[in-house]
Amino acid sequence: MGNTIRILSWNVNGMRAIVKKGMYVTFPGLRADIICFQETKAQMDTMPDLDIQLIGYDLVFNSAVQKGYSGTAILSRIKPLAHWMGTNNDIYGQEGRVITMEFDTFYLVNVYVPNSGQELKRLGYRKEWDAHLKEYVAELDKKKPVVLTGDLNVAHERIDLARPDQNYNKVAGFTQMEIDGFKDFLSIGLVDTFRHLHKDKIQYTYWSQRFNARESGIGWRIDYFLVSKRILGQVKDAFIMDEIMGSDHCPVGIEIEV
Repeated sequence: MGNTIRILSWNVNGMRAIVKKGMYVTFPGLRADIICFQETKAQMDTMPDLDIQLIGYDLVFNSAVQKGYSGTAILSRIKPLAHWMGTNNDIYGQEGRVITMEFDTFYLVNVYVPNSGQELKRLGYRKEWDAHLKEYVAELDKKKPVVLTGDLNVAHERIDLARPDQNYNKVAGFTQMEIDGFKDFLSIGLVDTFRHLHKDKIQYTYWSQRFNARESGIGWRIDYFLVSKRILGQVKDAFIMDEIMGSDHCPVGIEIEV
């Protein structure tokens, strides 16, 4: 104990797009020991300059089978004991949505949860996916504490989106089924670090690219850091970096003593 590390998470809505928008200039200011990316929409061989530009970080990509879709990645200054892609069920592995890293004192799970889609057409799949992820995380948590992060594609409470009444049970990300799926993670002993430390703070992590939503303050908090309750006291800060531009999401982060 005594070493505090800074872990960030950012849905970049396309890794190549965010690079064109200046990520290599922005990145040093993020001061990340570890950064988890979602919606990378890229394969390693399409970004050969990442290793050159981001010296000092080990890079892991989990790309979707379908090119230009979904995907996750982790950059880490801290060498993990091990890492692996997906979970323990190959059915859910085609979209590159999960990377797990094992460190000395915790597991880090980077996840890009499926969106339920327009007209909620994928809501049934989303329910199954949430249940499977919960089981996977619960098994990990029996061995070591878990830090679960990423775009969870749900606003947990009314405070977590600008227009709850207009969206409840009508729009992906704020249906009762998705909310209940999030609560299931809390039921196995995980804690929403930002809401724990900032009980009444209204701050968002995602804004629609239509209708000037970001400029108008019409957003959602759907990007999270959840941690096992037994290491909650080691979380020294949880924050949202909504000043960082380049994606329809902004980075979120924690500082945790390990």
